[in-house]
Amino acid sequence: MRVTLKGINRTSAKLANGDRVTYYYAWKGGPRLPGKPGDPEFIAAYNEAVAQKVTQPTGTVQAVLNAYQDSPRFTDLAPRTRKDYANHIRKIETEFGDFPLAALSDRRTRAEFLTWRDAMAIKSRRQADYVFATFAAIMAWAFDRGLTVANPCERPGKLYRASRAESIWTQADEDALLNSAPHRIRLAYLLAVWTGQRQGDLLRLTWTAYDGSHIRLRQGKTGRRVVIPVASALKAALDEAARDKKAVTILTTTKDTAWTGHGFSATWRKELAKAQVSGLTFHDLRGTAVTRLAIAGCSEAEIATFTGHSLRDVAAILDAHYLSRDSRLADSALSKREAHEARTKTTK
Repeated sequence: MRVTLKGINRTSAKLANGDRVTYYYAWKGGPRLPGKPGDPEFIAAYNEAVAQKVTQPTGTVQAVLNAYQDSPRFTDLAPRTRKDYANHIRKIETEFGDFPLAALSDRRTRAEFLTWRDAMAIKSRRQADYVFATFAAIMAWAFDRGLTVANPCERPGKLYRASRAESIWTQADEDALLNSAPHRIRLAYLLAVWTGQRQGDLLRLTWTAYDGSHIRLRQGKTGRRVVIPVASALKAALDEAARDKKAVTILTTTKDTAWTGHGFSATWRKELAKAQVSGLTFHDLRGTAVTRLAIAGCSEAEIATFTGHSLRDVAAILDAHYLSRDSRLADSALSKREAHEARTKTTK
């Protein structure tokens, strides 16, 4: 008799030799299962994992992790974010699943947690920050709901600090990519640089979101709805693609199917290498869009309508990352001043 095991989470990865391997987990964020569905060892491990989850004693970090993964705070996350959180939670479970909640108020607990983070940083500071930020978010969620008496993870600071201040696409970079890349990649570039939206939102963008003059979308990360007027260069590319559209999404693979995030990223890197564009990412087009709008004299409110940032975030991004590094802004400022003084003198 065939038995259906509920909640099995399956992921796949590409090995160094090009082969793909599938991994199975008892649930999202759950322990990894050996073998394949139907194997005796697989079923035994699944049953053991479920039993441990059900009988997990209260008063441990594992109990908080389980409660969080059953809450709307976790289930309402975007699929990609939820997958990343699940991977991070597995690391937390392995290290601190049986850690008693009663010990969270002990000052030594924070030191122990941070020591664990610092040990992860030996391999990757950025990954250590991601995992610990997930831990901190879960503990904050638990503290707000009275599940814990303290949150020793709050405000840990970051180990990895990288500035993308210099990572702005120049006209030369743009020309190199547009001259060598196929149409579907050129369209992706134009969508990003003329809308300032994230990769995930653009890959999900459907033709129904484009009415010939505006693009309407809801951002997956923030939930904000943005209405973006379409520039002439982007409109020409969209209208050309629309004449031969064969899929629901605007951006498609060579097989006229929607992109996966990993698939698009891999192709994008290959196209950058072919165009000999280095040191830049697709996400840098978001900052490039902000910078170009600012150089054109757009206000922070106008920029926010394109990117979907809050006004405060736009100001912070411009101040911290881009504007102080672009000499064209000084040129623009001087031009405005000279024009203003010229008008002032003629009216006297």
